[in-house]
Amino acid sequence: MQDFLKIEGLSKTFTPGKPVFDNVSFTLNKGEFVCIIGHSGCGKTTILNVLAGLDTASTGNVFMDGREVAGPSLERGVVFQSHALMPWLSVRKNIAFAVASKWPGWKAPEVNAHVERYVAMVGLSAAIDKKPSQLSGGMKQRVGIARAFAISPKMLLLDEPFGALDALTRGTIQEELMNIVRDSHQTVFMITHDVDEAILLADRILLMKNGAETPAGYVAGGIGESVTNTLPRDRTRAGLHHLPGYYELRNHIVDFLIARAKPGDAH
Repeated sequence: MQDFLKIEGLSKTFTPGKPVFDNVSFTLNKGEFVCIIGHSGCGKTTILNVLAGLDTASTGNVFMDGREVAGPSLERGVVFQSHALMPWLSVRKNIAFAVASKWPGWKAPEVNAHVERYVAMVGLSAAIDKKPSQLSGGMKQRVGIARAFAISPKMLLLDEPFGALDALTRGTIQEELMNIVRDSHQTVFMITHDVDEAILLADRILLMKNGAETPAGYVAGGIGESVTNTLPRDRTRAGLHHLPGYYELRNHIVDFLIARAKPGDAH
């Protein structure tokens, strides 16, 4: 479905006359995986929070599946860098809480079977009755991903979900996420600082500019460029740098981040 998510003329201002970003407009098609990348302070997380219904824009509108986004909804699953699990509940009960919220009419055995399916999907069946304090950082993030998928959201919003993980764990979960998304045809909007992560996961990469003071006056941030990822969809982390076109794509993104993302720094 074309234009499943539609963002029109979004801006956010904290300091009068100096919007963090202005006139941000883009769309996501159903089943598309889009990453947004940019320097700290450009407004990436604010945009994601507006899409999640956790924040409001100063101007502009967001529509998903033909309806305006207003407030949080179980139609959108969110995974943050901090796992946001309830520490007093086991893995099973953390996910069951979300599932029962989505389908309040379900009986306990139905909820439990659903939970077990998604816990197995992220390889955590052996830890299903453990509490978050008994899990590693990577395991907690898997629980967060399982919980987000378990409510069958129309869209998944990921705010640097692997940013705090070591490289090995990060790589493993990236590939798991990629496989799950491919199998489920999930629509995903993800923030990352990691260029290779964006190239591995995304169908399209939005490059964001920061707002900045320039000799001509203040320039608001926004989407500087939208880059389509033309590498084969069956790409893997291990084989990424062997693919024709990988270095050109990577260099293009890195060049944008170094030379064009901050107007005041451009030479």
